[in-house]
Amino acid sequence: MENGEKRARITVFSDYVCPFCYLEEPDLARVREEYGDRVEVDWRAYELRPDPIPTLDPDGEYLHRVWNASVYPMARSLGMTLRLPPVQPRSRKALEAAEFAREKGAYDRMHTALFRAFFEEGRDIGDVEVLLEVGESVGLDTDELRASLEEDRYTGKVVGDEELARKLGVDSVPTVFVVPDGAPPHTGERITGAQPYGGRIEAAVERALRCV
Repeated sequence: MENGEKRARITVFSDYVCPFCYLEEPDLARVREEYGDRVEVDWRAYELRPDPIPTLDPDGEYLHRVWNASVYPMARSLGMTLRLPPVQPRSRKALEAAEFAREKGAYDRMHTALFRAFFEEGRDIGDVEVLLEVGESVGLDTDELRASLEEDRYTGKVVGDEELARKLGVDSVPTVFVVPDGAPPHTGERITGAQPYGGRIEAAVERALRCV
């Protein structure tokens, strides 16, 4: 990136048990490819159902209705293969594992691997042993990862992201904020829900770059 080149930042609040967050990935990948270093994507944690909120029944009518009406059609349009998982775990430890990967320079790989483990393989990403296997698949040291999860080393980071989300009025994911580089998220454009058919995030990035 040339010195002084204008930049924008995309802050994304996301959860690994949200299919629409996974379905947003192709749109964000296209933005990263198109703009390169001009755009920074800042992933933030957001638990849809933190303890003690009950998790959803994987065999319940609600999930089947949402998947049949929205998730499966959207996935087909994107050429993605998602399957309704047989479990609905809490996501705190998966989000903490992603933060461990971030510190090791492997966030993007772990981020994608966690989505695939849950939505393509139906694995229980609330299980530490599963998280260790996912981490190993992207080259992470499993002993270090286990220790970080047992010590709640990244709980503060996850909770801090969620406190920021509350301050910003985030109540669903994915929620995206697009701002000129250096500006706080609340000053930019807010986009909610998956945007797989393109254009909206790119347009917001262009406006943010013009404001720099």
